[in-house]
This record gives sequence, structure tokens and C-alpha cells, in this order.
Amino acid sequence: MSLDFSFTYQSTQPQRSRLGTLVTPHGVVKTPAFIFCGTKAAVKGITPKQLRDAGTQFILSNTYHLMLQPGADAVAYHGGLQKFTGWRGPMLTDSGGFQIFSLGHGSVANEIKGKRQSKLQKSLLKITEDGATFRSYIDGKKWHLTPEESITIQKKLGADFIVVLDECTPFNVDKSYTERSMHMSHRWAVRSLNKFNTLNVQGNQRLYGIIQGGIFQDLRIESTDFVNSQPFFGHAIGGSLGASQSQMYDIVHFTSERLDANRPIHLLGIGGIKDIFNGVKCGIDTFDCVHPTRVARHGGALVKPENNPHPSSREHINLFNAQYLNDDTPIEKDCGCETCQTFTKGYIHHLLKAKEMNALIAISIHNIYFMNKMMEEIREGLQNQNLDQVEKKWSYAH
Repeated sequence: MSLDFSFTYQSTQPQRSRLGTLVTPHGVVKTPAFIFCGTKAAVKGITPKQLRDAGTQFILSNTYHLMLQPGADAVAYHGGLQKFTGWRGPMLTDSGGFQIFSLGHGSVANEIKGKRQSKLQKSLLKITEDGATFRSYIDGKKWHLTPEESITIQKKLGADFIVVLDECTPFNVDKSYTERSMHMSHRWAVRSLNKFNTLNVQGNQRLYGIIQGGIFQDLRIESTDFVNSQPFFGHAIGGSLGASQSQMYDIVHFTSERLDANRPIHLLGIGGIKDIFNGVKCGIDTFDCVHPTRVARHGGALVKPENNPHPSSREHINLFNAQYLNDDTPIEKDCGCETCQTFTKGYIHHLLKAKEMNALIAISIHNIYFMNKMMEEIREGLQNQNLDQVEKKWSYAH
């Protein structure tokens, strides 16, 4: 197996959009691309074959969850995430920072919302220059995560791409806190990079830096200058992106245009359809979000506007609703996924009401296929210079 990594792109229209090719030891990713979240080394309810059959190129797993259960050493014992999961395609792990700091700021990640109690909101015990001390949401055990330890854990997990440890600040902190946090995250990034260089002797991983700075343009400029000056393989736009969709778009545009264009650019945690089209126009290469599979587990099936009776409100329909009981049509008549080729909305509605897990699997398969098909048509639209037409087909607002 080749250990080559590379990223090449061609600029397209409109704005800063581009088509790219991201080469990894486990396969080639055509960008723009969507990365699906296998939080605990699994995309919930979906097998690797089902992911591949639905057109998936790229998945990620969460360092925070895997360091707690089953532990990085256990994953390494099984040969790393590629062998452990059976995915054997391009993979990314985050640093663990998002979950730790979201718990500390009281905005618990929805993946563990079933345990959303006050003790979880206090799980972050202390942030120092050295790292973060927190308690496990599983058993209350105290952990201390440093930049070096995050890299060591991610090395054991073995994904193709790993990420520096940073503090993910929420929207409600002031500029002075955001600035102090950003500077600390920059120092942590240098420490992460130094540790990565000592461990990556086989050359089988690449490291992404993270841009912080919150909603403040001068801080975003300083952070982009910093990551551009460091030898990261790629960039990830992180931190608070504002209190509104328009503010988020302004920050993504402002930040992305200042990043080294020769490196792939990832937008952390964003997966709305309209948001993806905006990101593509800003030159974003990859996106990740739990939304497509999370909404599926609540009965939400992603549909194009023409297939949504209420297209101005949401990007999905809720198959729990009684209106679908006698609906003998698939989720989308023009969809090629296994679910739409097999099941009707009425049957999926029945499965949901009966609390059969097949319903959640079926909708997840559709949503994964939906996102991959949309990204495929986005790439075709960029190639054919008709992205605006593609956006009219898929997006709820233009």
C-alpha cells in the first residue's frame, strides 16, 4: 500500500469554489466531499459495506469517545481504526477538544444527550497551559488531556488525518477570553506538531491545524497567519461561527480566503444543505456533521425541496407524522438508494411507530446516499460551470 499523501485542485466558478483530489494511503477522495461521523468507531446502525454502497468516500471518529471506551491501546491492538472497523477507506479523527470543552461550557454534545445531567456540565474540571482535566461521562474517572497526549492517542487510533488539540470556545465568551484561548491553542498546536513529528516515523498520517478567533476578524486574521506559517498538511476552520447563519457565512468567507490555498480546507461540524453550498463557494473542500444520521434516528429523511410539502421550513420530512401512514411512495421517487428502491414511506412510518430499529437504519441509508449524491452533483456542477442550477435543485434557499 502506498503511503503517499497529496492534495491538488483546480479553481472553478463561482467565487472561490474548487474541485480537488485528496490522495490518502486508503483511497482517493474527490472534493468537495462530506465526511460522515462514526463517533464511537461506527456510523450508528450502518455497516462499512452500506456506507460504500451509498457512495461514501470518507468518515471520521471521535478521539474523546474512543479514549474512554474502549481505549486507544485496545484500538491499536486490533490494528488501528481501519482494521478495527473494517472501513478501510480514508479516515479522520478529531483531537477530543470539542467534546471536552462543550461539556465544560454546558452545551453537551447530542451524541450523549441521554445522559444530559448537571454533573456532565461540570465534567471539565480545569483548563491550564498544560492541558485540560475532566471527568469521564462513562464512569467519572479523572483524565488529563495534553496536546502531546491527544496526538499520541490519535497515533494509536491510526486515522489518515489527525487534528491538533485546541480549546473550542463558545459564542457567549467575550473577546478577551477568545483571544487568550486562541493564543493558548496556537501554543498547543506547536506542541501537537512537535509530538506528531516525533511519532510519525512511518509517514502514514498527516496533521491538520485549526483556525480559532471566534467572531472577531482581527483574531481570525492572526489565527490564519499562524496556521499558514506552520507545516500542517491541511486546515480546519473551528471555533464559534456566530449567532446567525449570515454571520457564519461571513466568518467562513473571511477566514477561508486568507488560508493557504494549496492545503485542503475543512469546515468543522457544518452539514446543512444551504451551508454546504455556501462553503463550497468559499473554497471549502470537506465538511463533517452528525446531522444526516442524527436526524434519521429521529425519523427525519432528507429530501430535495420539490419532494418536501413544507420546503420553506426544514430540509427533511418527519416520517413519524401520521400523514405518512397510508403513503405508498418511497421517500424520493428519483432516489437510487437501497431504501427508496425497497420501502415506502408508509412502511417506514410503521417501523418507526413500532420502534423497530430497521426504520432508523433505512432512513440513515437514505440520508447518507442523499448527501453523497448531492456532493457528486456539486462536483459535476463545478466541472460544468453550472453550480447555480445544482443549488436550485438541492438547496432550500438561494
